Amino acid sequence: MLKDAQGHALTGATPEAVQHYDTAIAAYNQAYGDAMGGFNAAIAAAPEFVMPRLAKGWLLSQSRDPSIVPKAHDALHAAVALPMNEREQGHAAALAKAVEGARFSAVGLLDRHLMRFPFDTLAHQIALLSDLALGRSRWMRDRLGRAMPLWSKDIPGHAPMQTFHAFGLEENGHYAWAEDLARMASETIPNSYFVHHTVTHVMEMTGRPEDGVGWMAAREPLWASGAHPNRDHIWWHKALYHLDLGQHEAALAIYDGPFLASEKALAISLTHASALLWRLDTLGVDVANRWQALLKRWDGHADGRCLAFADLHAIMAELRSGQEAAAERRLGAMREAAAGTDEGAPVYRDAGVPFAEGLIAFHRGQYGVALEHMLPTRFAIWQVGGSHAQRDVFDWTIAEAAVRSGVRDVAVSLANERLTLKPRSHINRRFAQKAEAITSAPAE
Repeated sequence: MLKDAQGHALTGATPEAVQHYDTAIAAYNQAYGDAMGGFNAAIAAAPEFVMPRLAKGWLLSQSRDPSIVPKAHDALHAAVALPMNEREQGHAAALAKAVEGARFSAVGLLDRHLMRFPFDTLAHQIALLSDLALGRSRWMRDRLGRAMPLWSKDIPGHAPMQTFHAFGLEENGHYAWAEDLARMASETIPNSYFVHHTVTHVMEMTGRPEDGVGWMAAREPLWASGAHPNRDHIWWHKALYHLDLGQHEAALAIYDGPFLASEKALAISLTHASALLWRLDTLGVDVANRWQALLKRWDGHADGRCLAFADLHAIMAELRSGQEAAAERRLGAMREAAAGTDEGAPVYRDAGVPFAEGLIAFHRGQYGVALEHMLPTRFAIWQVGGSHAQRDVFDWTIAEAAVRSGVRDVAVSLANERLTLKPRSHINRRFAQKAEAITSAPAE
């Protein structure tokens, strides 16, 4: 039986199809190139080749976008009609959970699968990205940590695995180790998105915006070409560096230029737009009619029950576009999701709904009410998923609500938290100055 680059048996494959499949896996592992096109080519070359169908299902389900996820059902249905070996059955079982919205269960199955198949780079990447979407940073680190001792540099996919491990390390605060691993991998796979993504996150989290701007500028041809499907995310990070440097117009220029030029019609890409405009808005930057344009792009990409992280960012666009009724309707859908029995219900109940209520109050200028809703969610907001950098917009909003409501002890505390982690940040110095300027506690 034919095997993939890592030595796994492939059911229904032909030599030509395997070439397409291995190329697609490498493209997906690096987020460089056309992975979906490669999987389609593999299927065209061998219609009974099951792994590219499963891989397609994974890519579609990972969108976590209600306009895309139904297509993952179709890919899974086509795959399960074909013969499968043990590894392929493991993928099918986990994918079946994922397309049902049972992402915790899906990752649980992948976790056990990877103990049996530690060289399965597709499963590693899906598990990593799934835990990122679930906010579970520990497993992003430890799952790769247990696998890497089994790998050697002569096994195809070693460098991408290093980048996965590096990102897991970064999300757990092992910044120097993460940066070293990512830079090491860049010598082998210089165009890998995950190389630039990890180093970018390290510089963001350690408060090195000047270094970040320089890193990105020096390596822009290696992450910003049309072959990089996730370049919108890197541009978003670059805009955050400019905000930390107090360069608001530069951040807005990135939004209007390369970010919008590379934005995808997917929920996760649209969250970047909402998060950046929300930050600029709270800083007092005139974003003109950009909110209205963004709201149109959000249509159909968040439904109040698929992904709380996306819903919160969609609400930002609805509120700032003057569509409070739409935000209230979304909140109603989120409350229904919170009252349900799906695996995602606790996420909506503990974090999504109360923070959405806080956003609505914040928009209405009811900053004390907003703070009452949002402050308790600090211990639960990780559940909505995303990286620490992505979730910072929520901490930012809580700190802003504390400052605007005049609750000095909370405002000073939150400002000091931020300043301790990133003392060179213009944003954090701003929070500290405004908090210290509060002269008295608000009236009881």
